[in-house]
Amino acid sequence: MMKIELTENAANRVNTMLQQRGSGLGLRLGTRQAGCSGFEYTVDYADEIRDEDEVFESHGVRVIVDRGSMPYLNGTTVDYVRMNALHEGFEFHNPNVKNMCGCGESFTV
Repeated sequence: MMKIELTENAANRVNTMLQQRGSGLGLRLGTRQAGCSGFEYTVDYADEIRDEDEVFESHGVRVIVDRGSMPYLNGTTVDYVRMNALHEGFEFHNPNVKNMCGCGESFTV
């Protein structure tokens, strides 16, 4: 069974972002080939649901993922963390990752 989950912190952040933006169906997650390790995460607003998308719901927030990214993201939990006043963002806990680059921006599966 395919799944992607948000923590409560991540869901709250997505809801805040969507409210500030004034539109959107949820959070769009994906992967693309890039970086020094092979893949990087993509995070965006979802304004539509396409035929090739999988839709998950977590803490009342829709998470939309294209089927091509699912093998790399299946089982992932997305958190929203605040390291300090200047650094905050989404953090991916992905069981498929075999290795990450030194900067933490890209990964290998």
